[in-house]
Amino acid sequence: MCLAVPHTLVEITGPCTAIGRAGTIEVEIRTDLIENASPGDRVLVHAGFAIERLQPEEASEIEALWEEIRALSGAVQHD
Repeated sequence: MCLAVPHTLVEITGPCTAIGRAGTIEVEIRTDLIENASPGDRVLVHAGFAIERLQPEEASEIEALWEEIRALSGAVQHD
C-alpha cells in the first residue's frame, strides 16, 4: 500500500526541490516528477517526492480527510 500526504509548496529551493507544508510541518521535497512546480501548488507527497499535482477541489477534499484522521487519532493541530 502506498500512502501519499497532501502538501502545499511554500518555496522552490532548487531545480528539483521545494519546501512543502503539511499542517504546521515543513519539509524539503523533490519535485522531479511534476512539471513546473510553483509556490502554492498542492501536491501529494510519497517518500519525499511530489508525485501528483492536485486540483483545488480534490486538494480540499483530501486535506479535510487528513484533518478528520488527525482528530480521530487524538493528534493536535495548531495553526
